[in-house]
Amino acid sequence: MLIDFFLEVRRARVPASLREFLDLLEAVQNRLAFADVEEFYYLARVCLVKDERHFDKFDRAFKAYFEGIENLDELLEALIPDEWLRKEFEKHLSDEEKAQIESLGGLEELIETFKKRMEEQKERHAGGNKWIGTGGTSPFGAYGYNPEGVRMGQDKGRHGRAVKVWDKREFKDLDDSVTLGIRNIKVALRRLRKFAREGAADQLDMDDTIRSTARNAGYLDLKMVPEKHNAVKVLLFFDVGGSMDPHIRVCEELFSAARLEFKHMEYFYFHNFVYESVWQNNIRRMNDTTSTWDILRTYSPDYKVIFVGDATMAPYEITHPGGSIEHWNEEAGATWFQRITEHFDKVVWLNPLPEDYWGTAGSLQITRQLVNDHMYPLTIEGMEAAMRELSR
Repeated sequence: MLIDFFLEVRRARVPASLREFLDLLEAVQNRLAFADVEEFYYLARVCLVKDERHFDKFDRAFKAYFEGIENLDELLEALIPDEWLRKEFEKHLSDEEKAQIESLGGLEELIETFKKRMEEQKERHAGGNKWIGTGGTSPFGAYGYNPEGVRMGQDKGRHGRAVKVWDKREFKDLDDSVTLGIRNIKVALRRLRKFAREGAADQLDMDDTIRSTARNAGYLDLKMVPEKHNAVKVLLFFDVGGSMDPHIRVCEELFSAARLEFKHMEYFYFHNFVYESVWQNNIRRMNDTTSTWDILRTYSPDYKVIFVGDATMAPYEITHPGGSIEHWNEEAGATWFQRITEHFDKVVWLNPLPEDYWGTAGSLQITRQLVNDHMYPLTIEGMEAAMRELSR
C-alpha cells in the first residue's frame, strides 16, 4: 500500500527516506488521517517533507500520482477505502444535495455508475447529461454543472461544485531552483549569524530579574541587558548597469533583506569588475567615489565580503590594465580583486545567472578562479551554500 505513491515522491526529487515512509504507513494504520483525503495530503507531507523548499515538488508528485491512476477501481484499491471516499463525498454536500443523490439511488449508486461509465466510454465527450466529459450536467467530468459531481482532469472548476479537487497545488515557487524572493533571502541569510549584546541596556532580562527578585526577599529588582543583534559584519558589492539590468529586482530584494538581517553592513557599487574605486551613490558615481585602498584600510579582515554580479564581460576587463570600459585603470581588475581576497578572510560571489550558463571559459571562469571557486548561484540553495562558506 502506497509504495507507488512513495516512489512518485522520490522521483520528484523530494528526499524522503524509507524510515519516513514507514512512519507514514504507521500513521495511516493508526487512523491519524481517516476518511479525509485532504487530511491524508497534510499527513503525508508532514511525514515525507522536512523542508518547505520541497513543498512544490511534493504537490506535483501528489498530483502526478493521482493523475496516473486510470480509473476509480485502481484508486480505491491503491489508497482509499469505500467508506473513506463516501465520507469525503458526504462532507462536502448540503442536505439538499444529499436528498438529490438519494433520489438518484444514493451515493453508492453514484460511485457504481461512475465506474460503469468509465468502462463503457472510449472517447472524449462534451456536453450532455450522461457521459464523462466537459460541460453538460453529467455528475462526472469538467466545466459542467451537477450538484454531486466528480471533477476529472481540469485545472480549476467552473461552478465550484466538484466534490474533490484532486490536483490542487497549495504551494508554489518554493523550489530551491527558483530565483529568490525577499522572504527566502532572509531565511537563507539567517544561516550567517553570530549573536551578541551591544549598546545600551534597554531590554528586560526576565530570568535574571526573577533570580534577583527572589534573592531580594520578593522586592522587585529589574535587570536590563542590551538588545541582542547579529554581530556578523558584512560588506556587499553590487555590479550595476549593462547586463545586470535584468537582475535589478533580485538585487534590490537581496539588499533589503541584508539591511534587515545585518546590523553591521556596508555596501558599494561597481560596474563589471572592481578596480581602484567603488561608490555608494550611482547618480554621483563619477564625482563621489571610495578608494578601494580605503576599504582595505577601514574594514577589518573579519568582515564577510559578498560580491553580486553576473561576471559577464570581456576577459581583458579583468586581466589587463586599461581594461575598464569607463576609464583608464592603471592596474588590472584581477590585481585589485586579489588584494581583496588576501585582506578579507571570507569572500564569496553570488551570480544571478543560472549555473548551467556559467561555462568553463571566459570572464566567468576567470572570476571563479579569483574567488577561489566560491561562486554560487543566486538561488535558495546557492545562498545557503554561500552563507555556510562565510560562517566557517
